[in-house]
Amino acid sequence: MSKLNNKAAIITGGGSGIGRAISELFAQEGADVHILDLNAEVAHPVVEGIVSAGGKAELHVCNVADQQEVTRIVNQIGRVDILVNNAGIAHVGNIEKCTAEDFDRVFAVNVRGAYNALHAVIPVMKANGGGAILNLASIAAVVGISDRFAYSMSKGAIYAMSLSIARDYMADNIRSNSISPARVHTPFVDGFIAKNYPGQEAEMFEKLSKSQPIGRMAKPEEIAKLAMFLCSDDAGFITGNDYPIDGGFIKLNN
Repeated sequence: MSKLNNKAAIITGGGSGIGRAISELFAQEGADVHILDLNAEVAHPVVEGIVSAGGKAELHVCNVADQQEVTRIVNQIGRVDILVNNAGIAHVGNIEKCTAEDFDRVFAVNVRGAYNALHAVIPVMKANGGGAILNLASIAAVVGISDRFAYSMSKGAIYAMSLSIARDYMADNIRSNSISPARVHTPFVDGFIAKNYPGQEAEMFEKLSKSQPIGRMAKPEEIAKLAMFLCSDDAGFITGNDYPIDGGFIKLNN
């Protein structure tokens, strides 16, 4: 039997990168997938691919930083068994290179966006007898990463919010965990390298890959498999934890 059969799953930012891999795997495992994504052009083909493969998926064009919009969509969906807070943006720079506008933009999407989804979904899960929440944190929440001030701030908040939700809603049969990836090979990484290191793409890709002790970046599909386990009933005794998926970065990078 499929691991997520008949479960309704909301995946924010589910139209690209890690979110796409999670959306596709969850659908393969029987979930009714609801993708909340601002970029319809990117996300719509993902939904079409899932449906053409026999899965269930629906796109809700949504700015996760808009609380009213998120709440309206969650209420429209109705039953929610799984929430994956994946939507996020990056920022490169230390505090001197992080303007107030940069800080607010990262906070609005990465932190307030997760808050908005949690705020809307928790009452629905309580009414339905429980659920599973997974928040995408990062190794940047627990180790110092150069020139990632705003991004690290946002992922530290995600890490803390996950624990708070786990503690507050344990009696409501709501589990909350987070996962902390190291660098993952997504279109964002390719775009970042092309923009900042033109003509040195192959060299920089190799350098960034080797920054993980395991010698390569993660694949989005590898992150999705951990997400699927933590959101499935197989993980029914797991809550209030963060799981690094980092190729040895946190413990072995010395």
